[in-house]
Amino acid sequence: MPFEIGIMTFGEVTTDPRTGSTPSPRQRVRETVEQARVADQVGLDVFGVGEHHRTDFVGSAPAVLLAAAAEHTENIRLTSSVTVLSSDDPVRVWEQFATIDQLSGGRAEIIAGRGSYSESFPLFGYDLGDYAELFREKLDLLLAIREQNPLTWQGRLRPSLVDADIAPRAFGDTIPVWVGVGGSPASAVSTGRLGLPMAMALLLGPITFHERTLALYREAAASAGHDADALPVSINTHGYVGATSQGARDLMYPSFVQGMAENNHQRGAGFPLSRPSFDALSAPGAGLLVGSPQEVVDKLLAYHELYGLDRAIVHMGFGGMAQKDHLEAIERLGTEVAPVVRREVAAAERSAA
Repeated sequence: MPFEIGIMTFGEVTTDPRTGSTPSPRQRVRETVEQARVADQVGLDVFGVGEHHRTDFVGSAPAVLLAAAAEHTENIRLTSSVTVLSSDDPVRVWEQFATIDQLSGGRAEIIAGRGSYSESFPLFGYDLGDYAELFREKLDLLLAIREQNPLTWQGRLRPSLVDADIAPRAFGDTIPVWVGVGGSPASAVSTGRLGLPMAMALLLGPITFHERTLALYREAAASAGHDADALPVSINTHGYVGATSQGARDLMYPSFVQGMAENNHQRGAGFPLSRPSFDALSAPGAGLLVGSPQEVVDKLLAYHELYGLDRAIVHMGFGGMAQKDHLEAIERLGTEVAPVVRREVAAAERSAA
């Protein structure tokens, strides 16, 4: 597959640290759809919406936002990032994303994850003690739904199905299902054994953070009989593309710190992040994709060389960043960064062939 570049959002309802204003949920919903439209217009490949179940996010129903985005876009792939499958029902997940697939003409994807935020478990009546088993069983069912209809299936934590007719089906042959992995060795191994694409999430840390994750994944995939080198892998990380290096950091830092404080796993539990520390996390060897277009190009090429990536998804605008600044960064990513990265990656792959 050609190297893909995209963006994602959680739809945070966060106070703008510069103006002190807080967007309404309606404003943030409309801005999310606008971000997808602009990303499509500038030629980006993927648009993702993350799932969170709190009042400081509007992404509690990503499928609804992605369906709206489908009607305002033409080419961009539409994915969850992630679907918290452990606390959802795979039948309903399939129905929703297959509907998006029909609306969009085959552009739907699912990135399934266990969920790093835990609010959805008590909300929908699930025991966190079943955290791992819920995901394993529900992923098994989701993959079975994708492959067969009608379906007979039996599990332990979810009622069984007998000759269940689950509709609609995908617009094309299938709907891609990725698994989001945050660094858990067990998650990497299980994803590799299943031969599924892996989306590696990197919040803060060095660019090398997932070397062990990827090694375990490919080793498990090969042991299970899959062509490990052919399985798609992505990196999902925070970033911002500014006109200049300093300008990008100046714009991203206040919002990022605000987001970490207001939108962390527990409200108000964000750790203090000084400006020097943030700048260090943006350095060439660090994971954040923030800087001028050339800096972001260089960082993406470094990621690709290190991991053999097929895709990078940048979480831009995290926190209370103004929509104008967010859209300008999306445009730079699509017009100044993505074409260069795609060209350089294609040239490197031709040379290696």
